[in-house]
Amino acid sequence: MKAILINDDKTLRWDEVPNPVPKAGEVLIEIRAAAINRADLLQREGNYPPPPGCPEWPGLEVAGTIRGVGEGVTRWKEEDRVCALLGGGGYAEYVTVPAEMVMPIPEGLTYEEAAAIPEVYMTAYLNLFAVGGAKQGETLLMNAGASGLASAVIPMAKAFGLRVITTVLGEEKVKAVEYLNADRVVNTEKEDIAEVLRQEEEAGHPVNLAIDCLGGEVLGKCLKYVARGCRWIQIATLAGDISPIDFRNIYVKNIRIIGSTLRSKTPEEKGILLSELVEKTWPKFENGEMKVRICATFPMEQADEGHQLLYRGENVGKVVLTLPEK
Repeated sequence: MKAILINDDKTLRWDEVPNPVPKAGEVLIEIRAAAINRADLLQREGNYPPPPGCPEWPGLEVAGTIRGVGEGVTRWKEEDRVCALLGGGGYAEYVTVPAEMVMPIPEGLTYEEAAAIPEVYMTAYLNLFAVGGAKQGETLLMNAGASGLASAVIPMAKAFGLRVITTVLGEEKVKAVEYLNADRVVNTEKEDIAEVLRQEEEAGHPVNLAIDCLGGEVLGKCLKYVARGCRWIQIATLAGDISPIDFRNIYVKNIRIIGSTLRSKTPEEKGILLSELVEKTWPKFENGEMKVRICATFPMEQADEGHQLLYRGENVGKVVLTLPEK
């Protein structure tokens, strides 16, 4: 089969690799679509190696058809339409994956839409509920509203009754994220997010939960205006690793700053979270309450074009790579 390999100079090539064979407890999926994540860009740059035992090529979420079942697998059978969360290896024609990492495609969704669910919606569910303990009526700050993660977090939060504030950079992005129906969109080219949070606190609905992929200097300024008991979840630091923080404010307001990554979870933990994700959110996909936002699709062999969209920050929603049926 073929897969997208990373060259020594960090360019990509579509090249031959050995065919995967499912082991006991695994299934073989013929891939029809694979979504791009920022973690793939980090892997391309040499900063996010795949876990031991995973293929060397990128790809954390796919959708396709089961073409083989390993010993001991009873839940799945050949021809089932599925999506799956991977440790790596999704940029290829086939992949093997533990059966507990596989989910049915929600009724009515395409392969492209389904491929955009496992990693990003699992990350959304993990940080909103498993880590963040989100509750109906709370206020969420989701930074980087035009990101692929925000395209999952914001609809999920709204579907479960949270009020949502999000940030974007530029007026074009404000218009681009209107479909997410956030309660307040902050254009940080024109507005200071710390000042906005001060206004929100004075208006009686301070931030109870934040999911932040930016970090940087502004983080410390924002913490002054969040709710008592706020959970500030840091998942990346795209705006900088360092921020001055008033620790007196941390203990007076009982604020928790929590680091969170999905890849660090054990397979057993991921399996539990995926089961909860299917149980609680699949009905919302199927009735249209939650919708997958696809920004662009590219044939798999044009993965670099998809990567460049993310490098330039031009994507609003998910970028997906596709393969024809064999």
